[in-house]
Amino acid sequence: MKIQIINGPNLNLLGKREPEVYGSTSFEEYFEELRAQFPQVELSYYQSNVEGELINKIHEVGFSYDAILLNAGGYTHTSVAISDAIAGVTTPTLEVHISNIYKREEFRHKSIISKSCVGMISGLGLKGYALGIKYFL
Repeated sequence: MKIQIINGPNLNLLGKREPEVYGSTSFEEYFEELRAQFPQVELSYYQSNVEGELINKIHEVGFSYDAILLNAGGYTHTSVAISDAIAGVTTPTLEVHISNIYKREEFRHKSIISKSCVGMISGLGLKGYALGIKYFL
């Protein structure tokens, strides 16, 4: 099984940014834990702060991978283009959020990408990625 993890804007700052919300572990450190936890899965990781680059990655893997775990960051609430990219590929996408978006500012309560995803995991910290992998397994 091949699973692509895609993280959007500001998630390159995990471990440094708002540790009370996002924790003190970088995603690169956590990704190595995921690889050890799921040796039977071919995991790939990509992060970009640029909307078009995220869309390009979805297009690149969206017909050849078994699953995508997508944390679109702030684009979750603003990007029709990312939602359209998810809808335009055949690989199922699961929306992941580290924080509980419903315990945050009102504008974060609406996800534009959810309608194109198979589901959403929100508020379980980095463990949400492992749960997403388990879902696809």
